[in-house]
Amino acid sequence: MDEIANQLKSLRMPGMANCWTSLLETRRVAELSLADGLQLLLQAEYDGRKENRNTRLIKEAHFRYHASVQELIFDASRGFDKTLILRLATGEYIKQGVPVIITGAAGTGKSWLATALGYQACLSGFKVRYYGIQKLFEQIAVARMEATLPRFFDKTAQTDLLILDDFGIKKLDGQQVLDLMEMIEDRHARKATIIISQLAVEDWYEILDANTTVADAVLDRIVHTAQRFLLTGESMRKK
Repeated sequence: MDEIANQLKSLRMPGMANCWTSLLETRRVAELSLADGLQLLLQAEYDGRKENRNTRLIKEAHFRYHASVQELIFDASRGFDKTLILRLATGEYIKQGVPVIITGAAGTGKSWLATALGYQACLSGFKVRYYGIQKLFEQIAVARMEATLPRFFDKTAQTDLLILDDFGIKKLDGQQVLDLMEMIEDRHARKATIIISQLAVEDWYEILDANTTVADAVLDRIVHTAQRFLLTGESMRKK
């Protein structure tokens, strides 16, 4: 009996090995049919691998906060549209490459909402990456100096959901606008992007330097097809 557990571990099936050990300890092995026992073992392995995958995806996302859809307070007066949030929680917008825009004053819960959607995406098996916009461009600058920028852009392009926080906190220079354009172009209609900003969308043009052609292209790919949230009310950090 112990040899079976050891063989399962050697085959890298720890979920099945643990389940088998549990069945032995509770003396349930003899009372189960082959089909029922196999079903239990397979389910245990599936659940274990799913949990490990979710843990890895959440860790690699680098979320600023820990938040989930279940923790959100659906207050329509503040802009937390329950119907829209629950629809996004299905992950269908990620498959369709639909952008999401979350705007509002500081402390209204923009990052919390984006994190909750990102966390839900991880639980659904999607690759997510959360960046503060300044940190993103710092990493791009380093990748450019190390001659690894194409690899960085390729990795970003393959991320199912990219979350960009603090968009508009500082005016972007010409190179940064071009870099943003490349990322948005790679993701357009293929991968989803959530953009979080204190600035109203109509003010975004001003932060994209003076390159009107590129600014028009960036905003055209983000704004017109996006699902939007405008969060209002006093700062949640006061509570």
